[in-house]
Amino acid sequence: MARRQVSHPDAVDLMLEQWRREIPGVDASPLAVFGRLHRAFDRYQHQLTRVLGRFDVSISAFGILTALRRAGEPYRRTAGDLADTTLLTTGGITQRVDRLEAAGLVRRERDLEDRRVVYIGLTPEGLALTDKVVEAHFANERRMLAELTQNERAQLAKLLSKLEHSLEVSELQAEG
Repeated sequence: MARRQVSHPDAVDLMLEQWRREIPGVDASPLAVFGRLHRAFDRYQHQLTRVLGRFDVSISAFGILTALRRAGEPYRRTAGDLADTTLLTTGGITQRVDRLEAAGLVRRERDLEDRRVVYIGLTPEGLALTDKVVEAHFANERRMLAELTQNERAQLAKLLSKLEHSLEVSELQAEG
């Protein structure tokens, strides 16, 4: 498949031109990055939702199932571990786990030595479904990146990591 070269102005280019025309003294150049990042994320999320929907799995459920799968055998974590891994609150984890447990995909297990500790673990059905969904998910992501070479993917990943660090520094400066 031939790679499409973007040679015409896109929606973000048009917005930037409009800002230059309307308020010439304002530097709207960050929109070139964040506007495209936002538009790319919207498209990514739409495609992700479509693929997960084929398995009747939401994005938030997928996050929990994959966090458990990545934990390795016995495919379990505490709610606190899941909250740290998925960037959700423990309350948010509880609601999602309730739904996954009702669907037979996860189970809660008390620690044998410390009964206060509760693990959330994949059931055999949850493990099988997660593996199917992960396979479809990564195939979908490879399709979404098909227009980029391996070098471009590596460069973009490095730049996005640098952007995330820049955002983190900016956040700390704003708080301080």
